[in-house]
Amino acid sequence: MAGASHSPPPPPQWVLDLDSPPAPKQKAGSTPDPPGFSTASSTKRGSSKQQSSKDQPARKPPTPEEMDTLKVKKAWEVAIAPAKQLPMNAIGMYMTGNSLQIFSIMMVFMLFKTPITALMGLPNAFQRFESPGTKDKLLLVKLVYVLTNLLAVGLGLWKVGQMGLLPTTRSDWLAWEAAREPLERAYPIFGTGK
Repeated sequence: MAGASHSPPPPPQWVLDLDSPPAPKQKAGSTPDPPGFSTASSTKRGSSKQQSSKDQPARKPPTPEEMDTLKVKKAWEVAIAPAKQLPMNAIGMYMTGNSLQIFSIMMVFMLFKTPITALMGLPNAFQRFESPGTKDKLLLVKLVYVLTNLLAVGLGLWKVGQMGLLPTTRSDWLAWEAAREPLERAYPIFGTGK
């Protein structure tokens, strides 16, 4: 038994089927071709399209000025993106109400987190658009980017104020504090009888 060599069993039929894909099915002759269609004309059209695409010269690469213009357009899209989110964020802030709930707190947290991280990543946000031809044009783009992110922070401050968490006035969360008495009092001199 030790000296007998065993050949592996033949693979199952499904393995053989995977190794050899089926031949494409030929068109059944029962359905006639539509009027004006012939197999020879379709192959001629396909070969003529291939030849016409080969005959056309390759598209010329864009000039540096065109690339700079395209980079500035893409930079404007990045700069305006935070402003496009402001209406959605404002509606979300309005819908959460002014009560302190986990949902409203998380919405306000994200409203602050997103623009602050965007402002901290300002140099990296426009790095791919910078070139010697676009350096001066990107200053205005970066300024708009900063302003749109500051608007989002302002929306967050408004929401925090609406929730009563800003110490601008004496609000409910300061109700435990007693009214402060002044250290000095002014007494009228006249009319006291002294």
